[in-house]
Amino acid sequence: MIPERTRELLERAVNSGGLPGAALGVVDAAGRRDTLILGHAQLQPENVSLQEDFFFDLASLTKPLFTARNVIRAAEQGRLDLDDTVATHLPELGWMQDTPLKTRTLRQLLTHTAGLPAWVPLYTWGSADTIRARFMQEPWAMQEAGEVVYSDLGYVLLGRVLERVYDRPLREFALDSGLTFAPDPAHSVATERCAWRERVLRGETHDENAAAQGGLAGHAGLFGTLGGVLAQAERLLGGGWLSPAAQAEATHLQTPGRTLAFVAAQPGWSGGSLCSPAAFGHTGFTGTGLWADPARGLAWTLLTNRVHPTRHSAFDIQGLRRAVGNTLLAGQGPSASSSPC
Repeated sequence: MIPERTRELLERAVNSGGLPGAALGVVDAAGRRDTLILGHAQLQPENVSLQEDFFFDLASLTKPLFTARNVIRAAEQGRLDLDDTVATHLPELGWMQDTPLKTRTLRQLLTHTAGLPAWVPLYTWGSADTIRARFMQEPWAMQEAGEVVYSDLGYVLLGRVLERVYDRPLREFALDSGLTFAPDPAHSVATERCAWRERVLRGETHDENAAAQGGLAGHAGLFGTLGGVLAQAERLLGGGWLSPAAQAEATHLQTPGRTLAFVAAQPGWSGGSLCSPAAFGHTGFTGTGLWADPARGLAWTLLTNRVHPTRHSAFDIQGLRRAVGNTLLAGQGPSASSSPC
């Protein structure tokens, strides 16, 4: 089910030193699965071979697989509406400030159209408690609503909304099998030798802003095994990730290039140019990604530790993601033929 050309691409990426390790999982509309595990979970300070049950730091896959999914679930349960304003659930936001953020909606936060900045170094602000308090009162430089600006900050805010409507911290939310917030380091994939923490990270959150808030925030902090992430892809392909109405809304185009929870197929995107217009997916900074193409009947996840031992690498992870998607889709069905090259 995984074409030979796809295997060759991944083997070359690992054997050339571009990636320490890679785990690919593919599932089709009939529920047939195939997986491929290559390389190492860790190279420094010692070599550790990658195993199928190891946990990857999913980084920004936290956004769709945890935060967006649970916000939409809260709508299913009547706890909120996606077009509620942020201030409806967080009335203390921007206290005694005249900020447009109060009137921005949860839908706008989900689709990165609320006008918040992309990123700030929250981890330099101080303790977790200080970050939490300051975040709610920071006078953010807001843009007009509607333009897509991919923002970690919007998802941090959505995490706060979830804590408020469910009255419990994010760490206490239930997770599907193969997903966790607290992986065993001995069964985890290493990420970076962090300049801030001055050690190789293994089993702890790579994202500095999430790490400084206790290891978890609405934008990052989720870990998953290949099987755990592939199960999410299968539910996205065949149904069961949310209720039928909610899943349709989560994967439906909302604004140019974005669904409610995912990035939509478009020229130059990470899923490759052979995806149908119905395809969607998301990536994570550590080297992770998930894609589903219901019209083609295929979903896949490619998990790598491309930031180990450093994020400062010339390896083209986006090019590999596109090549993997294209070769997987080209390899489907009886009409697929071998490349003449």
